[in-house]
Amino acid sequence: MEMAEGGSAEKPVMEIASVEQALQWQADHTARANAPCTSRVIAAERAVLRTDTEVARRMANWPGLSLEDAMPLRIAGGIHNLYLTGDAPELGPVYAGEVTDQAEIDRIVCALVEKFDARLAPWLDGPPQTNEAGRANSLMAGLLWLAQRLGPKFELNEIGSSAGVNTMMERYRFDLGGVSVGPVDSPMQLRPEWRGPPPPDAEVEIVAIRGSDIAPVDLSNRDEALRLKSYVWPDATERMARIDAAIALAAQQKPDLVKMDAGAFVAEMLARPQQQGVTRVLYHSVMWQYLPQETRAAITAAMEAAGAQATADRPLAWVRLETNRATFAHEMNVKYWPGSGKEWTLLSQAHPHGAWVEWFGKP
Repeated sequence: MEMAEGGSAEKPVMEIASVEQALQWQADHTARANAPCTSRVIAAERAVLRTDTEVARRMANWPGLSLEDAMPLRIAGGIHNLYLTGDAPELGPVYAGEVTDQAEIDRIVCALVEKFDARLAPWLDGPPQTNEAGRANSLMAGLLWLAQRLGPKFELNEIGSSAGVNTMMERYRFDLGGVSVGPVDSPMQLRPEWRGPPPPDAEVEIVAIRGSDIAPVDLSNRDEALRLKSYVWPDATERMARIDAAIALAAQQKPDLVKMDAGAFVAEMLARPQQQGVTRVLYHSVMWQYLPQETRAAITAAMEAAGAQATADRPLAWVRLETNRATFAHEMNVKYWPGSGKEWTLLSQAHPHGAWVEWFGKP
């Protein structure tokens, strides 16, 4: 149970119906995630509710649970975009932590919403595309664990790929608790704080990797890349550097992305011929909550059915790094066939953006 602002036990986080309470919870959570400057901007969204703007009306009358839809982070991304495009230099001292008075930040943010109402309102139309390379830390550790059980070769298929940042992980350099994977000279150097024992020191060979999204982002397009950066919390300078590294890698070779519904992509993936000796993997990170319930059910049924037909020389695995909606912990669970059957194995918990990984899996 989460604690409400007044200190009493309230509904689980994702069931908070009050927009004001949801905004406060998101601000508090962001502060706990070491992003105090972004937290203050999100807290200012409560003041935005009192403005005579389209943004305020849409926020106040949100059709559903605003935390489920990440509504506070949608508008925070739009506000950050104003700064990144140079249209709101007054946010500079706020994002630098030089202005910390909440009343002053409320004034700045409300003035920007009133000035850029028509430009900010469309940011509420879709969920944040938080494509974060740091989440590949957990995903790669999961592949190392699977490699010990199923063999080193993998065909990777990602849903909710956004810009495909994590469909380039075969080009990243990882140091996972002392276990090194990937090219030494990669511009993407990932070394999270590792808690617990290291993952298995196994061989991983990614023979194919591709992704899908209903609205894929083209990292080679300046405006689209800037939109993706807008969802990165400005406090997180390392995350901004990782986005820049991903953009540089995409310029060398674009990710293999298709515009497709997640359910249709999984069905197409499972229908394709599978190489002998290669494990077919479905993976995703922090996107499952955005899928319609019927799509989740269809994917689950399709994977279970395909798993029942999997063989030792053509295995199937499912790796998911998703938010536990009861605890809000980011957990990586793995299931594979033949082997684990219908049981999920919890391998790790991680910082929302991969700064640390706590490993539970056996070596």
